[in-house]
Amino acid sequence: MSKLTVVATIVAKADSVKDVKTELLKLIEPTRKEVGCIEYNLHQDNDDPAVFIFYETWENLTCLEKHLSSDHFKSYVNAVGSLIADKAVHKMTQIEGR
Repeated sequence: MSKLTVVATIVAKADSVKDVKTELLKLIEPTRKEVGCIEYNLHQDNDDPAVFIFYETWENLTCLEKHLSSDHFKSYVNAVGSLIADKAVHKMTQIEGR
């Protein structure tokens, strides 16, 4: 099975950027320790600090699904529910360079 790449875009409400960033940063360390997590990197847009993007690589979909049901991910979801203006998650498989 092919590795899974995830690009997740989170847009914080204008008055919640700092709080959302704090919660996103809390995800990094425990997620990188998860089985099947190859890469888990957070980025913040240089022109619009309310926009955050995670670039992730997982061994497979099962590993990603376990991440989404982890306690630290559930805590993040509960903490930012009302602080997020928009989000988009793209699950992708590399088709070039194999």
